[in-house]
Amino acid sequence: MVNIIEMLNKEQMERLTTDKRMDKFAPGDLVKVSVKIIEGNTARIQAFEGLCIAKKNRGLHSNFTLRKLSHGEGVERVFPLYSPNLASVECIRRGEVRRAKLYYLRGLTGKAARIREKMDFIGKKKAAAK
Repeated sequence: MVNIIEMLNKEQMERLTTDKRMDKFAPGDLVKVSVKIIEGNTARIQAFEGLCIAKKNRGLHSNFTLRKLSHGEGVERVFPLYSPNLASVECIRRGEVRRAKLYYLRGLTGKAARIREKMDFIGKKKAAAK
């Protein structure tokens, strides 16, 4: 019985991610999410760019939390990863963190809330060798 449910969830996840840009990301990464918004008869795509402070991997019910500062006020938004309203999820910058949940950033502002960028040394060595 469990295998049937897992198979159905996997099929649903594959169906919802086809024809979408879904980059892999982790907490600490700067992510840009494009969301479909329907207002009456019109539909538009709105972008939300923020720092991923949490990610919950629960199969079809996975979600992630993004945080950004808007006019000096902290704004957090939770997105379901396999929502049909998500147009794309794009990872802009990788961050190097040692925790899975970055809730401590809620109390920090300015330079204290910065996250160091993850350096890809393997890619740089390959580029230098060419």
